[in-house]
Amino acid sequence: MRFTKDNIQKTLELNNGYTAHTYYESRNFRETNHYKISDGKLIKRSVGDTSWSDSDFDDTEECDLETTRRFLKKRQDALVLPE
Repeated sequence: MRFTKDNIQKTLELNNGYTAHTYYESRNFRETNHYKISDGKLIKRSVGDTSWSDSDFDDTEECDLETTRRFLKKRQDALVLPE
């Protein structure tokens, strides 16, 4: 399937409530990304820390079109796709 802007929006609407998680860890860095499709948008929450004692972070943002396209392409087998 080709993820055009219209197909991306239709896919997001069909999969409202879908969630996924990713985790990355290296020597001085840990990050967990929580993705959720809600109201036709892909929301990403990043939680993690670095080696600095005061460097914990917890950020939430709406993903841009390219990030959303990559997310949907990687997970298209688990999603409901438009006809």
